[in-house]
Amino acid sequence: MSSKSLAAQRTRAIARHMMMSTSAKLPPTPKPQDIPNEPPVLFESNGHTRKYILNRPKKLNALDDSMLNILRPYAEVPSAFLSNFYLEMLIEGPLLLKGVVKVTIDQRIDRNWYWARILRRGRRCLFELDYILAAVPHPYVVVMDGITSSVLRLGGGVGLSSHAAFRIATENTVFAMPETKIGYSPDVGGSHFLSKLDGEIGTYLGLTGETLKGRAVFEHGFATHFVPSRRIPALLERLAALDQPTFALIDSTIEEAHSEREPDEPVSPLVGELRIALDSAFRHDEVEAIVNDLKTISGEHKLAEVREWAKHTLEALDLRSPTSLKVALLAIRKGKTMSLLQALQMEMNFATAFCSGETSDFNTGVNAVVVAKSKERPEWIPKTLEEVDITDVEQRFFNKYTPEGKTAPALTVPDNLQGIQPAHPMRHALPTEEEIGIVVTGGHRTSSDTGITRQELFQRAETLRPGKHGLREKLQEVLTRKCTEEKDDAGQLWLKWIH
Repeated sequence: MSSKSLAAQRTRAIARHMMMSTSAKLPPTPKPQDIPNEPPVLFESNGHTRKYILNRPKKLNALDDSMLNILRPYAEVPSAFLSNFYLEMLIEGPLLLKGVVKVTIDQRIDRNWYWARILRRGRRCLFELDYILAAVPHPYVVVMDGITSSVLRLGGGVGLSSHAAFRIATENTVFAMPETKIGYSPDVGGSHFLSKLDGEIGTYLGLTGETLKGRAVFEHGFATHFVPSRRIPALLERLAALDQPTFALIDSTIEEAHSEREPDEPVSPLVGELRIALDSAFRHDEVEAIVNDLKTISGEHKLAEVREWAKHTLEALDLRSPTSLKVALLAIRKGKTMSLLQALQMEMNFATAFCSGETSDFNTGVNAVVVAKSKERPEWIPKTLEEVDITDVEQRFFNKYTPEGKTAPALTVPDNLQGIQPAHPMRHALPTEEEIGIVVTGGHRTSSDTGITRQELFQRAETLRPGKHGLREKLQEVLTRKCTEEKDDAGQLWLKWIH
């Protein structure tokens, strides 16, 4: 079939989907000029599912205005698109946020191009779409069978996936937030969900831009499930066939497709002694303190692999924009106590600052990393962390640009989503380290007054997360790092949490 015939067929498929009978008014069918060749987003109906598939493979599925314009009405009117259904999104290949090079070129002419074109798009704003997808009351399933990142050469996928109730990783999943590499800071809700990851893993990923791959994306909490890519087609068929796709039923159905670790499957390095060193170094609220701890670890730690990790991390941080590092760390710390909408608005504020000339590092980074593809350290201004005053950073990037001062766009929430609080992103994931600690220390509602043994903890966890694969492995890893066992007079061993 010719590409022209295939395009016409896909266009007719979209039209048929949009004309489906429903009690709510669907968004209008895209006009022909909106779909000049092939539609950038494909919509499919199958059983109880409504699926959207990003359809710009030649552009690495770049998220552009046309895609956002098509997705937004369907996301914000769930009664039209999702009534009695749940939503799936497939990330089968790289995702890219369009316009990085264009932003830089256009900023030379008009520094407000990015702000006017992206940030001031009001109800079409990418951040608003991320929030809408998080607040949709229907189950939302994301399959991350590819590169899932927040911006630039990898990006777009994090914002669309990180707030979903169900986030499925495969062996092909690559997760990253590389913004500090180009003089920017993690956004699309990154300040919110990075702070929810165990220990300081989110801080580490947000500052360094390093990646998680495969099963590690699930084990460290970004994904809620792990399913081998070969099982994804059958899983999607099973989900489509569910009569009443409740959250619990979808959860158990995905769990049934899980597979245990293969003998040759890579293991995350962010465990054991290295993880202890990571949490220790990245616990600080000042980037300089993080760097100082890494220098100590790189020279004094007893394990060579941890010393090498610290040395590599120092090299990575040295390549990043000092201004971006301080903005990113402050945003992650602030985001820990914010709601998702508050965090997104904060990110909108500092995005406006970046794109309004508060620093030249954004231009510098994009030109060096994306355009020239240089491996050298960009010419950041200021050059060092010591030259970047944190009080000045907070004023220029967090206080100067706000909706209240009419200097930054205000995020708006559709009327039908007013008052809806997005569910906690970890509710279907492995239990967090914090949750495990609460049970061990007796602070959980199911805890007793007599302490808890290792076996009792395993039983308690299996009751709280019935049928959850990877649960015992997660508990064992956390207990190895965070607990000791103390013997009482009767010889019984009790867990003691190491604070």
